[in-house]
Amino acid sequence: MTHVATTPATTSDVEMTAHVHADLAARNLTPAEHLLDAGYLDADLLVSSQALYDVTLCGPVAPDPSWQAQARQGFDAASFAIDWDARTVTCPQGKRNHLWIPGRERNGQEVIRVTFPPRECAVCPARPLCTRAKRGPRKLGLLPHNLHAVMQTARHDQQTAAFKERYARRAGIEGTLSQGVRRCALRQARYRGETRLRLQHVATAVAINLCRLDEWWTGTAREHTRVSSFLCRSGCMTLSQQYPFMWPGPTYYKYTCEDDAHSK
Repeated sequence: MTHVATTPATTSDVEMTAHVHADLAARNLTPAEHLLDAGYLDADLLVSSQALYDVTLCGPVAPDPSWQAQARQGFDAASFAIDWDARTVTCPQGKRNHLWIPGRERNGQEVIRVTFPPRECAVCPARPLCTRAKRGPRKLGLLPHNLHAVMQTARHDQQTAAFKERYARRAGIEGTLSQGVRRCALRQARYRGETRLRLQHVATAVAINLCRLDEWWTGTAREHTRVSSFLCRSGCMTLSQQYPFMWPGPTYYKYTCEDDAHSK
C-alpha cells in the first residue's frame, strides 16, 4: 500500500481520485495504470489523469442513462453523427439540429444542449424510436468533444473480453480491503477525530504491508477464495456469473462440505 487518505463520510469517491494522483506524483509513485471501480471515474478524470500525471485509468464508466441505451433499442446518443466543427448533429433519419447551446449542469459540468426542429420531429416515422415525449422535438445533452469521445470509447471497450481480463486484476485490491477489515478491524474507528483516525488508517496500512512482507519471505501460501455455506451446500455454482470480470467464460466448480472443510 502506497497511499492512505482519510476523509469525512460525505466526501464522494470521485472527488478523491485527483487528490490521490497529486499526492503520489509528489512522491514520484504514480502508477502507469490505475484500476478503479465506477465510483472513482468520470469523463474529466479519464482525460486529466492522462494529461497531468500520465496515468491511464481502467474501470467501468457509467453507462448511457437514456432509455434508448438501457433498452438497447431506438436511437441513443451514439446513433447520431456529430460534426463538432460545424456544430451540427445528424439523426439516423438524416435530419439536422437547429439549436446548439453550450451551457453547464448544476454541478458545473460543461454540457452542450442540442435540439432538433419540432416540425420535422413531429412527422418523423421513426419518432417512437427516438423520443417518448408526446410533444416537442428530440433533445440531446452532449459533453464537450474530447470528453464525449473518451466516454464513448470507454463504454465500448468495457464490453470487450480484453477489458474484462485486464480489469480482473482489481480483485487483488478488493482482497486488500478484505484483509484490512478482517485482520485489522478497518471498519471500526478506534479514536475520535479525523486526525487520530488517520493515524489508525496509516498504522493499518503499515501493518498490512509488514504482514505481506513476512508472508513473502516465509513463502506462506495464499488463501483460497472463501465460499459461503449456501453455495457450498448448493452443489455447484457458475463463477463467471458471480464474478464476470474475473471469469470471462462459464467455468463450473463443485464444492463438497465435510466438517467445514471445502474441496473442489
